[in-house]
Order: sequence, then structure tokens, then C-alpha cells
Amino acid sequence: MTYKTFEYESDQYYIADSGNLNTNTVNGITCTWMGKADDNKQSFEYKWIFDWDELKNQGVVELNGYILAKRPYKDEEVRIEISLTENNQIIEKSVPTAHFASAAKVSFHYHLEALYSCAIPNYEKMFGASKKTDTVLVVDGKKLHVNKAFLSFHSDYFSSLFPSNCKEGRMTEISISEVSYSDFGLLLSTIYPGTVFPTDRTVPKLLKLADRFQIKSVIAHVQHHLLHNSRIGNEKMLGLADKYGMSKLWEKTLREMDTVGKAKNLKNSEEYEKLSDGAKVKVLDRLFNLI
Repeated sequence: MTYKTFEYESDQYYIADSGNLNTNTVNGITCTWMGKADDNKQSFEYKWIFDWDELKNQGVVELNGYILAKRPYKDEEVRIEISLTENNQIIEKSVPTAHFASAAKVSFHYHLEALYSCAIPNYEKMFGASKKTDTVLVVDGKKLHVNKAFLSFHSDYFSSLFPSNCKEGRMTEISISEVSYSDFGLLLSTIYPGTVFPTDRTVPKLLKLADRFQIKSVIAHVQHHLLHNSRIGNEKMLGLADKYGMSKLWEKTLREMDTVGKAKNLKNSEEYEKLSDGAKVKVLDRLFNLI
């Protein structure tokens, strides 16, 4: 897969009545940033407009990553996950602030991962017929030639789908429903020769599909990415680790929650509400140990 990372850190600016703060162009990405206080002075209203037409001409089809909206003086920071698929796409965010000041200085940072069109795998070639394939999976009317023994080794789902004494196990073609061809191809390509490795962009999709099709090795690949290469925030990491049973990621991320502030941020986040009861107990225990 061909990816390239772009990062930008703005200077600090005073919240302006006009809302216009800064326009910058870096590496083919022009970002216009606006921000002002709401009428009740309870939050800052931010807007970012991304113009990346130059990158589109270079073959970029998506930009994925996050924005950090910062108020350095009060050490306030809010992470905003973004996915840009259109030029001049607008990102808006209302950021509550407990420490309002009419002359507040603010800044932002973005981290974006560009996906190039040449990076899209050719699944027709990857899953074409060969001497090593012995059955066909049909997804969205398209065929993927696979090896039953290989898939059965990796997945209890496919092991049940291909029993030798079952009529369906002897079928030349087997239909797989409720999944797109591109998503299913991405899932299988994670364990097939010519491996397509996980990225922050594909992590949620891969985990959901790996859980459905019971492919533990895909979850292991994703966990390795999250442990060593990911820029996903710790709060979301904990949620993913809990939901999909990634114990190493859970332990590492919980250890990194090493201040009362981080623990309280998680406790007050949407991700906390999604945690299992057992995970919530561990988070609260961690919080108590930090107090």
C-alpha cells in the first residue's frame, strides 16, 4: 500500500470576532482555519476548510487522520478524527471550554495520511484462479478464488463453511452476503501472500469483519499496528482493545493512562460508555490508584 503522511502545526492566534484565523499551504494542502467564541461564551466554534486539489492531481484519493484543537495556555486539547474524500471539504467542531477568555490564544495541529490510487489493491489479480485455489467465494456478484484449507486454518467460520461431508462444502461457488467486495477483499488480503497491512483508516473495518468471520490472525495484525504504528487516540484504543479482546493493547494503553487528567478524560468520554462493565472497573481502579 502507498501512503504518505502530512503534518502541520499552526502558530498561536487570538480568537477573532471575524472568525478568520489563518490560511496555510503545506505540501499541496491549503487549510483555512476559522474560530470564534459562541454567543454565550461557553465554547469555541472552529471550522477548517481543506483544499487539496494539487494532491488529487498527484493521485491521492483520500486524506485520513485527525486535528488537535489546542489552547496552550490552559493545556486544553481536543482531538477530532477526520476523513477527507472531497476537495474543499469543511470540518466543523464546537469545543467547550471551562476557562473562557475573550483574548484567548489558540492553535491547532493536523496529522493526515494520504492514500494514493495506485495503493488500491487489485483483488481480481490477488484472488484469481490458480492451481492452489479450489473454491470460489462470490461477493457482490464478483468472484474470489480461494483455498479452502488455508481459510479453514485461519477461521472457524470458514472451517464450518467448508466441511467435506456437507453439500455446500462441495459447491464450486459459495455466496457471501452483507459485505462489499472491496471490504471482503481487504479482509482476506490481510492474511494472504502480498499482505496488505492495516492502517488507522482500515482498522475499524478490519476489526468488525475479522470478528464476524472469526479470523483471529487479522485481529493480531491489527493489534500489532495499534501497538507500534498507530496515531489513534488512547481513549479509542481502549475501546477497541476491550471490544475485540486485544489484551496486549489493553494493558499498554491502560498503563499509558498515567495521570488523573487522562483518566478523567476517559471517564467523561463517549468511549467510556461503550466499555464493558469489567473494563470500566479496571479504568476506575486505575483512576483510584492515581489519586
